[in-house]
Order: sequence, then structure tokens, then C-alpha cells
Amino acid sequence: MNMKRLALGLVVFALALTGCSKVTLLRTEEMKAVGTDVQVAVLSNLDSSVQTLTAQNDSLRAELDSLKAKLEASELVQKRMMAEVTMLSRRVGDESERNDSRQEEIIYRLDMLLGKSDKILAKKVVVSGAPQAPLSMDSLEREAEKLVEAEAMFNTARSDYHRGEYKLAYSGFKQVYEQMKTGELAENSLYWMALCLVDANQVDKAKRVFSSLAEAFPDGQKTCTTMFKLAAIYGTEGDVDTQKQYLQKILNSKNCSTSGEFEQAAEILQELLENGPQAEIKPAEGSAPEGAAPATDAAPAANAPATDAAAPVDANAAPVHTLPSAK
Repeated sequence: MNMKRLALGLVVFALALTGCSKVTLLRTEEMKAVGTDVQVAVLSNLDSSVQTLTAQNDSLRAELDSLKAKLEASELVQKRMMAEVTMLSRRVGDESERNDSRQEEIIYRLDMLLGKSDKILAKKVVVSGAPQAPLSMDSLEREAEKLVEAEAMFNTARSDYHRGEYKLAYSGFKQVYEQMKTGELAENSLYWMALCLVDANQVDKAKRVFSSLAEAFPDGQKTCTTMFKLAAIYGTEGDVDTQKQYLQKILNSKNCSTSGEFEQAAEILQELLENGPQAEIKPAEGSAPEGAAPATDAAPAANAPATDAAAPVDANAAPVHTLPSAK
């Protein structure tokens, strides 16, 4: 009897344990299900938040890129405007300086012309030994206008030369020469024409103009400088004999004896003779001896041909063989 009760108690206890175990399992599964639901909800919320933040980030980045592009475009436009303003300012400044310079030169030339006109009025034209009436005022005015116009063209051409516009400068100097033919302006125009040809790398034509200048104005202001430049050009070309000839011409010229080219020519010729066949240097009578003190005005060296290819200068019409003799 006791054994039956004990067995029955054991069965009840086992059933109780089994029920508790099932309850525990059910609760565990419920908790897992709840945890899974919570995790899914949290992940879903996170994904939604990440997508929202990503969209906002992309929108902000697009706005920043647009602002950056607009800023760069604005800076580029500003730089271009500044460059244009600077260029226009320089042009205005250069033009203003040129106008001021031209006005000063015109005023100076007019003062000079007034002095020259007084001298011309005091002169009389003599034909066959018979005195004639003084020049009329109309002739004097025409001569003065011609001189003013020629000097203005000369100054403009010289400004063009210094700006590197050799072709334009050559045309201006040539026009002045054809208008004047003789006198200081004609000589200076030929000289600057030759310089334009040298800088335009047309050395052969420059040599012809320099030679014609030396022949047409043997006693001119540019004669010594012209012969020295010819000597330098031929020396650069390797024609030492012709170089020596022009150096010797400088030493034999009385007009060059007090010039800066005289001493330089003597030094160069002496060096050439010492390095080659010996020849005697015979300075002109009354000229400064070798080793004399240098002149106050230094002679400019011959211009070397320009390294940059300048615009070609037409020198075919240059008055090379029909130059008038200097008066």
C-alpha cells in the first residue's frame, strides 16, 4: 500500500516537472520571439534613419557642389574682368603718355620753328648774283608746316620702333625721308630705317641702307656711328676684311676723330691686326692718337639681329642708289 502511494507520488512529481519544463520552454520561445521582433523593429528603424540621413547628406553635398561651381565661375569672371580692366588701364596710360609726349614735342618744335622762321626771313635768295625779294610768308608757312608734319611722323615712327613695331616704324621713317630728302631729318630717317631692318633680321638690306647713308651724308651726324655699325655687322658675319675697311675709314675721318667711335675703332682694329696679318693704322690728320681719353659720348654698339622673327620689312623701295648728296 505504501509502495503504491510512493509510486503515485513519483508519477505526480514527474508530471509536475514535465509541466514546468514545458512552461519554461514556452516562455523561452516567447521571449526569443519578442527579442526577434524587437531586433527587427530596431534594424528597420535604423535602416530608415540611415536612408534618411544618406538622402539628406546627398542633398547637402549636391548643394555644396553647386555653390562651389558658382563660386569658381564667379572668381573666374572676376579674374577676367580684372585682367580686362588692367589691360584697358595700361592702354589708357600708354596712350596718355604718348599724347603728352607728342604735345610736348610739338610745342618744342613750334618754338624751334619760330626761331628758324626768323632766320629764314633774314635771308634773301640770290640768283645769278642778283638779290631777290625775301621768301613770302606763304612759302615760310608751307615750309614750317612741312617740317612740323615730318617731325611728328618721325617721332611717331620712333615710338613704334621702341614698341617693337619695326615694319610700321620703317614705313614711317621712309615716308619722312621721301618728304624731306635732305637735311638732318632725312639723315636720321635713313639711319632708323636701317635699324628697323637690322632688328627685323634683314641684315643685307640694312647694310645697303647704311652704306647709302654714309655716301649721301659723308659729313653728317650719323656717319661715324653708321660706319661703326657696318664694321660690327661685317665682323659678326665673319667678313674681317670689310670690317677692317670700315674701321680704317673711321680712323681716317676728321669728323670722327673726336667721336666715341674713333677710340673703339682703333682698339678693335689693333686687336684684329694683332691676331691676324699686321697692318699699319693711319689715323686722320689731327685725330686723337690711340690710347687717348675716351670721348664723353659713348658710341652705341651695332644692333644684333633680333632673335624673335619680326614681321618682314619691305626695303626694296629704300632709296639706296638714288640718295641726294648732303648739302
